[in-house]
Amino acid sequence: MDEKHLIEETVSTETVFEGRVFDLQVKSVRLPDGSASKRDIIQHPGAVAVVPLFNNERVILVRQFRSALETIMWEIPAGTLEPGEEPLAAAERELREEIGYHPNNLIPLGGIHVAPGYSSEYIHIYLSTELSAVASGGDVDEFIEKHDMPLSEAFTLLRTGQITDAKTIAGLLLTQQYLDNQT
Repeated sequence: MDEKHLIEETVSTETVFEGRVFDLQVKSVRLPDGSASKRDIIQHPGAVAVVPLFNNERVILVRQFRSALETIMWEIPAGTLEPGEEPLAAAERELREEIGYHPNNLIPLGGIHVAPGYSSEYIHIYLSTELSAVASGGDVDEFIEKHDMPLSEAFTLLRTGQITDAKTIAGLLLTQQYLDNQT
């Protein structure tokens, strides 16, 4: 399939902000019709998100204040990849830090591009089973509350609009699809 009529050519890139978690770039692009435009792009190292599932029936979700939205969100454990870190190692680290468990089994479920219109962030999503309790050691700037609940309750939170976080929605739906395919 010929897709040349869709492709933009990057002419130049300027990094206008370097942050702790991401950089902001302004790209000058040539559009398929030859005209010029600019794109504001968040360059992000990527992240992981994990659905911690116990006996195919209980899940741990976390609650955390999110400053960008000025609200507390329901989420699955997740975090940004550190430089050179493999996604599986990051998934193990995040489970230990956020909920105090080690995954003895991590199943890749896929992933999501968070906001491809302006961000390079890709989140690797895993299902974790066979979890073992370990000492947790969270980030000093994170205040997280964990909630152990039936998986059905997590889906009720999703259906009633109490879960609006994209990675959590994707993680729960991919988990349900995985479980449905196991029967």
